[in-house]
Amino acid sequence: MSDTANDGKPEITCLIVDDHEVVREGLRLSLSRAPHIRVIGEASDGASAVALAERRKPDVVIMDVRMPGMDGLEATKLLTEKVPGCAVLIFTAYSERSLLSRGLDSGAKGYILKEAPHATLLRAIEKVAGGEGYVDPALMPAFLTGKGKDDMLTTREREILQLLADGMSNADVAAKLFISQETVKSHVRHILAKLEADTRTHAVAIALRDAIID
Repeated sequence: MSDTANDGKPEITCLIVDDHEVVREGLRLSLSRAPHIRVIGEASDGASAVALAERRKPDVVIMDVRMPGMDGLEATKLLTEKVPGCAVLIFTAYSERSLLSRGLDSGAKGYILKEAPHATLLRAIEKVAGGEGYVDPALMPAFLTGKGKDDMLTTREREILQLLADGMSNADVAAKLFISQETVKSHVRHILAKLEADTRTHAVAIALRDAIID
């Protein structure tokens, strides 16, 4: 995020990626109503999105999933490697909710429905630009299928959450599990997004309450 816009909020630069021109146009018009958000480019497929993001380095990339050639999830994986300072917000149709976990595994910071209200879209952009995870509230039931919230977390995520509950820092967890601190941070990001938690402490409290960990 760069300079402050005239509404007092830090300016957030965005790149819109969708293979439908009418969707890109609608999104651009919607975002133009927010003084602190500036669209600095558009792409119609994953490969162009990665190339454009490398050149323009946006704060947030709003990424469609299904596109010809390189899809949004492949592009997200590449983007998070090549432009690490850029947050990807997956922009999806409700029918694609089964792709949620794959999207988070690809390194996306958040998920927003194409039919989301303007205010939800802005909140999602602001959250991921600030380094937080965000999942559209309408998508949460997709996380809550099966036996409950503990099904959403992978075995490794539950293991890390348990260590956080034991008071360990990211560095402690990394050393204990023989993984990098960056990997720990990535897991923690996914845990927060999946449990809709604002902080690690909040995530631990939810996990203890729901008996995900002891």
